[in-house]
Amino acid sequence: MKKKELKKDKNSLQSILRSKTSFGQKSADILAKYAGSWTFIIFFIIFLIIWIAINIYALMNVWDPYPFILLNLILSCLAALQAPIILMSQNRQAQKDRIKAEYDYQVNRRAERKIEEMIRIINKIEKKSGKKK
Repeated sequence: MKKKELKKDKNSLQSILRSKTSFGQKSADILAKYAGSWTFIIFFIIFLIIWIAINIYALMNVWDPYPFILLNLILSCLAALQAPIILMSQNRQAQKDRIKAEYDYQVNRRAERKIEEMIRIINKIEKKSGKKK
């Protein structure tokens, strides 16, 4: 692969990685970033504790008595919506990683060919100078 071709591949790689993302893709990336953070986990644990405490101690009208069926429904809906969105984001990242890996492979193959060519040239020079290993 010539230098121009490699530069062209690098430019296409960058254009693919920086390509305009849709609203859904941006949303999926943001949700995946937030939902996989300690901030979300801590916030959600606090939310669950408050929900359960309010319903156990009946500080307000009890709207979700033990065994917290409404809470269970909310958690199930959250998981049902959150999981596919996170998977979409992970699939996009995996696609980017595959493109980067292919580019790295092409660069490594080119470097390998250059090194082999340099070794051949060095061997020719050694033969001409009369020095052999």
